[in-house]
Amino acid sequence: MLKKNNSIKLIKYYNLINYSLIYNNKAINRYKKENFEISDNKVKSLNLLKKTISSIKNCDLKKNATNIVFSDGNPKSRIMLVGEAPGANEDQEGLPFVGRAGQLLDKMLSAINLDRNKVYISNIINYRPPDNRRPTEEEIKRYLPFITKHIEIINPKILVLLGSTAMNAIIGSDVVISKMRGKWIKKKIGSCDLSVIITFHPAFLMRQPAQKKMAWIDLKMIRDKKTDLKI
Repeated sequence: MLKKNNSIKLIKYYNLINYSLIYNNKAINRYKKENFEISDNKVKSLNLLKKTISSIKNCDLKKNATNIVFSDGNPKSRIMLVGEAPGANEDQEGLPFVGRAGQLLDKMLSAINLDRNKVYISNIINYRPPDNRRPTEEEIKRYLPFITKHIEIINPKILVLLGSTAMNAIIGSDVVISKMRGKWIKKKIGSCDLSVIITFHPAFLMRQPAQKKMAWIDLKMIRDKKTDLKI
């Protein structure tokens, strides 16, 4: 009976994350923002960080980008997701995960009763790399202090790293995602004590749909940890 119930849940998950996934480049409109009533100190800290990133000098990524892509979601959330870098849709809107990968991410979050009002989202890199290429090691090193500070300001209890670029930047370059995903890692960033989990980037899951069953395991772990931590 237990195996049958797990199979039913997996089928529901597949139906949810595959249902009406739009195969075009239309972005999700997220300009209507909620008032999350965060503290003045957090508002000032986030604004200062964004201003600092916007003022970075001699950055080819910034020169070729349309917008800085800083964050989306609820700054009061205790769950933070960090991806790789903006794509074309994100560059146009100035918000992370608004293209096809963003649509899949929304469905994945919905599968565990989360949405963008309940999580906070950013990227390792804040400007779109040309042609959506992977950020270079030099670029990651340059932007790492910013995402580290970003994590400190949000102070989440759960940090979800989406994909190998985010994993290597935060955890280390000597690990591979196939061996690290689906495990809880205790990590301290500044004054933040974090429970970190690594899972596949939604863009990778679109290219390798067979891995969605592994992502579902990771999502259930996030759901259970959220319950354990009373988030």
